[in-house]
Amino acid sequence: MARSGAAGAAVFDVDGTLVDSCYLHTLAWWEALRRYGHTVPMARIQRCIGMGAGALLDRLLGDDRDPSETGLLKDAHQALVSRFWPSLTALPGAAAVLRACAERGWQVVVASSASQQELEVLLKVIDADDAISAVTSADDVDEAKPAADVVEVALRKVDVDPMRSVMIGDTVWDVEAAGGAGVRCVSVLTGGFSRAELFEAGAVAVYRDAADLLSHMDVSVLSDPGGTD
Repeated sequence: MARSGAAGAAVFDVDGTLVDSCYLHTLAWWEALRRYGHTVPMARIQRCIGMGAGALLDRLLGDDRDPSETGLLKDAHQALVSRFWPSLTALPGAAAVLRACAERGWQVVVASSASQQELEVLLKVIDADDAISAVTSADDVDEAKPAADVVEVALRKVDVDPMRSVMIGDTVWDVEAAGGAGVRCVSVLTGGFSRAELFEAGAVAVYRDAADLLSHMDVSVLSDPGGTD
């Protein structure tokens, strides 16, 4: 992992932001739900990818869902999505944008709703551990996104104030989590949410993907880690 000591923190989501996995999660949740008698259209599931499992199930099945199914559905999803791990690929510019942030003096932090086991797989796919100062997974928090917990824990790990931080994510749930932690959010379009939706949720800028963000970094909020006050 990279060393700390930077002026600000660049907090990156992983699924859909750095790794092309959002639609694989959609398929895995669709199949897991069907195994337990729930037929949910993939289009609805896709809109919930990026949430923690509990929030996702609440949204899809309703507040009166059977809570005893939560663990079973999570385990089924994990088993199903793990089938795709050998074929996962990083999105364009993923490793390069992490290294570019570190070179500019940002503390690069990963804040994911994935489990620690899955996050370790994703980080191997990205292959940029040298640029990363700290990581936070769903295992580190009481509530995953869209709650702010995962962002707040990530910032505590590198001891950086929210006002000196920027989050980079692909869903409206990332934007909400960042806003709840008092952090500005830059969005990318690789998670299936539209530019309009991301701006409406509160994103300060939206780019096509990590490579597009990298190419505009000098004129973005990530240009200077000392300029985020």
